[in-house]
This record gives sequence, C-alpha cells and structure tokens, in this order.
Amino acid sequence: MLLLGCIKEVSDYELAVSLPNGLSGFVPVTQISDAYSKLLTKQVAQGELLEELHSLPDMYCPGTLVRCVVTSSEKSADGRRSVKLSIDPKKVNKGLSSTALAAGMVLSGSVLSVEDHGYLIDIGVTGTHAFLPHQKAKNYIKAVKKGPDLKIGQNLNCLIVEVKNEGRVVCLSIDRSEVAASIATERQNWALSNLLPGLVVKARVQKVAPLGMKMTFLSYFTGIVDFMHMDPEKSMSYSPDQVVKACVLSVHPTSRAVRLTLRPPFLHPGGAPRQLPGQRMGTVLEEATVKAFYKQFGAIFELDDGTLAFARLKHLSKTRKSFKPGAFKEGCKHKCRIIDYSLMDEMCVISLKHQIIEARFLQYQDIHTGDVVQGKVLSLKPIGMQVKVADGIRGLVPSLHLSDVILKQPEKKYNIGDEVKCRVLECNPGGKKLILTLKKSLVQSKLPVLSNYEDAKPGLITHGFVVCAREFGCIVKFYNDVKGLVPKNELGSEPISCPDKVFYEGQVLKVMVLKCEPQQERLLLSFRLSSKPGPEDGWKYTPKEKQEVKYQIGEIVDVKILKKKDNGLEVSILEDEDNVVAWIPTLHLSDFVATSKLLWHCLQEGDVLPRVMYLSDKGEHIILSRKSAVISAVQEEQVVRSFSEIQPGMLLTGYVRNVMPFGVFVEFPFGVTGLAPKVSMSDKFVTDTKDHFVVGQTVIAKVMSIDEEKQRVLLNLKVSECSSGDSAAESFALLNQYFKELQEIRGLLRRGEPSICELVPGKGVHLVVQDVREDGSALFSGSSVTGLTVTATRYHLGDKNIAPGEKRKALVLHVDALTSEVCVSLREELLKQRPKRVSMRS
Repeated sequence: MLLLGCIKEVSDYELAVSLPNGLSGFVPVTQISDAYSKLLTKQVAQGELLEELHSLPDMYCPGTLVRCVVTSSEKSADGRRSVKLSIDPKKVNKGLSSTALAAGMVLSGSVLSVEDHGYLIDIGVTGTHAFLPHQKAKNYIKAVKKGPDLKIGQNLNCLIVEVKNEGRVVCLSIDRSEVAASIATERQNWALSNLLPGLVVKARVQKVAPLGMKMTFLSYFTGIVDFMHMDPEKSMSYSPDQVVKACVLSVHPTSRAVRLTLRPPFLHPGGAPRQLPGQRMGTVLEEATVKAFYKQFGAIFELDDGTLAFARLKHLSKTRKSFKPGAFKEGCKHKCRIIDYSLMDEMCVISLKHQIIEARFLQYQDIHTGDVVQGKVLSLKPIGMQVKVADGIRGLVPSLHLSDVILKQPEKKYNIGDEVKCRVLECNPGGKKLILTLKKSLVQSKLPVLSNYEDAKPGLITHGFVVCAREFGCIVKFYNDVKGLVPKNELGSEPISCPDKVFYEGQVLKVMVLKCEPQQERLLLSFRLSSKPGPEDGWKYTPKEKQEVKYQIGEIVDVKILKKKDNGLEVSILEDEDNVVAWIPTLHLSDFVATSKLLWHCLQEGDVLPRVMYLSDKGEHIILSRKSAVISAVQEEQVVRSFSEIQPGMLLTGYVRNVMPFGVFVEFPFGVTGLAPKVSMSDKFVTDTKDHFVVGQTVIAKVMSIDEEKQRVLLNLKVSECSSGDSAAESFALLNQYFKELQEIRGLLRRGEPSICELVPGKGVHLVVQDVREDGSALFSGSSVTGLTVTATRYHLGDKNIAPGEKRKALVLHVDALTSEVCVSLREELLKQRPKRVSMRS
C-alpha cells in the first residue's frame, strides 16, 4: 500500500513516520535506498567509517513529508501493531515506466551520487537516468540547512522539468517554489497502477456524507475524503459539483481505493503539517467538548485552545462493557489527556481512560534524572535487566546496578514480572534511552542528586559509585555520566597504598566535592567528608593564584591592559602598589555580546579602562567585569550574597554561564547560580535553546522556586515575567547604553581604521564596480572604502545592469567593523530618500 507520511522522529537506525488516521510506522535504515544500503554494507565489511556515508539525522528532520510503501504489518504480544515502511524509490515508484514519464510530474527520488555539475538521482524507474543540476538544488539546500551538498540516500520530492530520449533521460528540479506550483493533470497520463501519494489534483465533489465525501479527479479517478481530512474551516460548506484542490493520501494496491485530503498544508507539494508545541504533550485537560461521535471509529473533541482532537473508540472508556454512547452527544464535556499528535491529521490524539490520565509517565520526556520509579522486570540478559516503566517506556538496569554488591546469578534474585523500585541514572528522550539503578544505597539516598557539573559546588556531599580503582585513586560516577577523581591522598584519613584492594567497581560511597571546572568537566572529590575544600586540595595554584585578595565584590577599579588573549584581557589594577594582575573575559566587556567582541577587537595593549568592577576570585585570576547592568545591580544592592537570601519572585541581574539542551544556567554576582528550564526561557516556543541565548549574555531573571535541600534555584527568563514595571524606561536605558558603547568603539576605531568610521548607514558613497558574481551580487571598490569589502546583493542592485569598471552612487546599509564588510544598495527609491538624523536626546 502506498501512503503519504510525515517524519515524526529521526534516530541513527530508523525513521518514525506519522501516517493518516492516527497510525504510525517506521522506516528501517536498510529501506532508505539502494545506494545507501550499499554504503552501509561496504562500511560493515571494511569495519571503518566511510566519509560519504551520513547518518539519518544528518539527512532527515521531523516534519518532512515522504512517500512510503508498507512492507509488512505485524501484531506484537502486547497487541500493538508494528508497521514497517520503505521510502526506497524503486519500491515507491514501482508502477512507473520510462515511457510513462512526462514533464510536470512530481515523484520521489533519492540521491545516487554527487557529480561535478549536479546529482544523479535514483527515481526507481528501470532504464531511466535522472539528473538534478546544482542550479535547481541550491535554494532547497539553503532552506533545509543540512550542509552545503545533498547526501547519498537523501530522499527528495522531485519535479520532472524535461524528458529526453523517450524517457531514458530526465532533468529534475527540487526548487520548493517550482515543486509547490505543480499540479497533476490529465496530460501527464497518470493511471491507477502508478498513481502516487502526495500528488495535488483538482477534484470535483460527487457526494457529501456524514463521514466524508466522494470525489472524482483526473477525469476518471474516484477518491474518498474521510471526516478527519476535510478542511476544518470549510467542513460544513461542501456541495456536489464543487471543484476543490485535493492531495492524494493513499493508494490501495488491490482494492485500488484512493484516499484524499483537503487539509491546506498538503495542498502545496513540499508543504509541512503543523506541529504540536512540545509542552502540550501529556497535558491533562479538565474539559474537552464533544463535537461529533462516530460509533465505529471514536469521537472528535474541541480542546481548551479551540483545536480539534480525536479519541479512538478504545480510549473512550476503561472497557467495552463500560462504554456508554449517550455520554458522547455533541456538547458533552469530558476530562482527558493528550497522549499523541498525528502530524498527518494535524490533530491531537487523546484518551479518556482514568489510568492514562493519572499515569505519572506518558513519554520519556516526563522522566527526569534522579526520579524514583516503579517498574516490571521484562527480561534478564548478560548486559543487565530490561524494565517496563510504563506503556511504551522501557529502561535498562546494567548488570553493575542490579544490587549494591555484584550479582553472579541475578536470575536467583529476580523473576520475570517482578515489581522493582529503581532510580533514574540517565534519560535521553531523543534516543529513547533510559538507564536505571537498583542499588538500594542510591535508590534510598536523601542526599542531593548530582546530574551536571554546574551543580558540583565545593563542599557538596552526595552519593556516587566507583567505576575504577587504580594506583592514582578512584574514578567515581554520578547521574547523567558526571564523573570525578578522588586522588590517592583523599581516599581516607589513613594512607591507602593499593586503592584497588580497598575499593571495588560498583561500590556506593559518600563523597564531597573539593573543586569543579564545569567548562572542562573536571571534578575533584574526597572520601574524607571532614575535609575543607581549599587551594591545598587537588590542582596546584601558581604564585599568581595565591596573591592576597584585597578587594571586595562590587569594588570599582581602573585597569590598564597588559596583554590581549583569545578569550579576554589580562590587566593590572592601577593605583595598586603590588601591581595586582586580573582578568576581564571578552564577554564581560559589555552587556551586549556583539559589542563585547567589537571592543576586544578595538582595544590595544596599554589602553586604560575606567570603572571596572571586581566580580570574583576564581583561583586562577581575579575576575573583573565591565557589564554596566551587573555593576548597577551590585551598587544598588539588587543582589543576593548567599543562597539563604534568595526568595521566590525576586528579579536578579546576571549573565548566561552555560546553554544546555534542557535550559540555561545563569550566574549572579557573589557566585549564586540558577537554572532556567527550556519551558521558562522565552515567551516564544523554544525548539533549540542555542537559538535564544548565548554564553555571556546579560539577562534579568525571576526566581520561580528554590530547593534548599539540593541548593537549586529555578528561574524564569520570559520577558513578560521579568519586567520591574516600567518596561519602556528599561528598554530606553538599555538602548542608551548600547549607543554610548558604539560611540566609544567608533572613537577606538579612528586610531587604526579611520575609513570605516566615516561610513554610517544612510550615507551616500561613490563606488566603482569591481565584479559581478554568479549569484547576481556585485563587488565594489573606491577611495572612501579602501581596505574594505563592499558588496550589494542582487535585490539591492535594483533594475540596473552593471558592468565592471562603471562608477555608481550607492547607499550604505550596514557596516561590520569586525569583518571589515560593508553592504550597500543601488536602488533608486533608497537613494532618493534623505536619511533622518536621530540625536541621543530625541
């Protein structure tokens, strides 16, 4: 059976695909294409990685529509159906022959090889060679952001541009605008034997029924649109003989039944269905309103945000006997939980079952490192025990973690079906990887869970387990693969000459953190819990590190630059008899990350920087900061000096210390740090945390909650939550500071690059055309732009045909002092406008 599907998840070994009507399937790595399978076989045979073989996550991303064919459908022991799919063009386009190919057809293809002028594409048609020129691929490559070239095995939605030699040679395009404009017509000679999902057609309504519609298309084809695939905004307005755009969803090989969809995202080839915001998955809704009930299928509900959801018949009640149809009349309200999202139906899938609504875990994302969970033993293998935590969630207890002591015969202690209490050591939702422990010392521990290096504060005492004992000491592991070293002199109060005779692999012990360097992921530990962490423990300090600290946090000093280094400035504090040396990290030169890099670029050795604040003594250096917002916060006492001073609701000024996939760590003056989880980072939906924050960025954070036992602070960075009241005044103050710093940079630039200082956005300049590039952009030179790279994009050349050597007047659009690049425009409408000058007071 041929189906249109949408990629839901991508792993190294398979693609999870959403199918119509709430179904799902998976494409094994061996069912991508012939060329990709050959590379896999070659890599296995050679036993080494091949440069031309890319992983599935490098080529595919969730939300992409693919044509697929069902290769098998099996029912597992727990009643779940497993649908295996293939996207191999040889199987998907099996019904096509070279003589049936025609210009304007849209079909699936897979990259076969990379050539000098383009790509050879496998379209699965025997006797036909398909070629994709670079020109027809570059816009697509730029849009998908998966590297500079297409990769062997990458699946493409191709438009046939030209057919030569009776179908033996075809020229293709994957340009999204060209593909989106295509529509299947009678002239392309489509037949039931080769009709493909994903084709957009003009269809005529033949009959309207409560559960859907019957339609005709391409003259003599008949198709069905079910109730889930009508356009939600027009579902009540369809009438016989009405002509609409439709997309082929599926084609059954034996019954020849064709299913269509009228949902807008599918009506443009290459389109993508709407995705469900991540935070909605698993949400329990107190009231969902019944919109329609279908006794053979289930019910359609309207959720609290106005979107529609579908509940299958088996999810409307606990058992079939307890099901009451009368409870699902239009307008009835029910409590439910979102358990899935069907990309192909653009609809949430919900359940009304009490046990699912009350379930603690619904997906891997609900489980957090350190959680104590109940599970059922599924199997015992040499590598460990497989445990079922919930429906669809399984975890592994490695053999090392089956007990506090190593078990030689675990089958004597555990039986299949036993209920066990575990603790989560590691959870990776993306890879559906869950590692658990059954060690009672860890499961019952009341000490803080150490799951990242940022939380490893000197003096913290927690439980860990030994993974290695050698003559130099012990390696101890914690949660999320955090590990550290207990050096030989910290193994006990008495000297231990042979650690491997005293400690064993898997042993659970209390340890104390002496020192941690999160950036390097270096952690120094001690088994001597009475030890005081200090300079004498662990890494040795240089004389510079041992210098006596005479300054207090918040003290303002003037400094002189001694040396410029890649990541900051080495400075000496002026008016200090001992010539104390300190360090200003590049990102602490300004509240604005871009300005920090510009300042570092412009400053020279010997320059004096006034009003710099003493921030901390990290051991290696005295750390100074020039961030005006942080300095103001300290001087106005809008800070906390210790964990005990933190209160929920406080607004604190700090800076981003680390950006992780799960959130952002923020550090404040006096060393207090907190975490802003992904869900509390922005008013917008966050897909990738790195798109929203960068290390060193100054932020205002609101304290949401504190955990005194674990010494943790949860923060909120949403702009809507972090305003002190007069947001306009705050914004203007920040803008004023930004322009002040730009003026300072302009003054510094005049020393070495005076020409770039004269160029400001809106200024007119006379230039000479140097070159016109292949992409339509142009390169300029001129006496006023000596040493600078001056360019204008194709759009900003306007309607003018220019040639090298011509003199032209241009308008400066943007100046990048860091790269010495200037962007200009030759468009008449911009050159005619007179730029308005804005003063600092206006």
